[in-house]
Amino acid sequence: MRIHLVQCHPLAESLNAHLSGRIAQMLIEAGHEVDRLDLYAHGFAPALTAEERRAQYSTQIVPPDIEPLQARLSAADHLVMVFPTWWFSLPAMLKGWLDRVWTPGFAYEHGTPIQPKLTGLKSVTVVTTLGSPWWVDKLVMRQPVRKVLKMAVVDSCAPQARFRMLSLHGAESVEAERLVAFEKKIAKVLDALG
Repeated sequence: MRIHLVQCHPLAESLNAHLSGRIAQMLIEAGHEVDRLDLYAHGFAPALTAEERRAQYSTQIVPPDIEPLQARLSAADHLVMVFPTWWFSLPAMLKGWLDRVWTPGFAYEHGTPIQPKLTGLKSVTVVTTLGSPWWVDKLVMRQPVRKVLKMAVVDSCAPQARFRMLSLHGAESVEAERLVAFEKKIAKVLDALG
């Protein structure tokens, strides 16, 4: 299986980088082909340009920095995203990746409803870390990141893809034992990829 592993954290020594490395290792050991994209190390430019925005409803353009990223995503059977949840939202870099890579003509076609185009994607697995406790994310904020990624992005562009999200709450002070348990949960989800 071809896995596109997208990680998003500015610090190479972060917990997110550690989790991304462990995920890559698990997938490779299971015999998967892993295409790993670290958005920060790649130097990805997240800001949608005025030209790109204008083109979304007319002649669609694919900037030279985006075309290879779209090719990497379209070649994948499975997508894994690893990132921190900040302010109950996506990091700006990851939001920019969605804005600039998951574009009309590539990920979907405009319409009511939107017409999905990422029909080859079999699953999307999200691994995120949060500083807040689980109950704030789930009961107070009602899981905004999950809603955006599952309902707005995946269900619109790749509705056939199985969506799984694993959240490590209280990540700023996670104990080694709890981290190991979280990694085991990740391994179980990844084993189901086939």
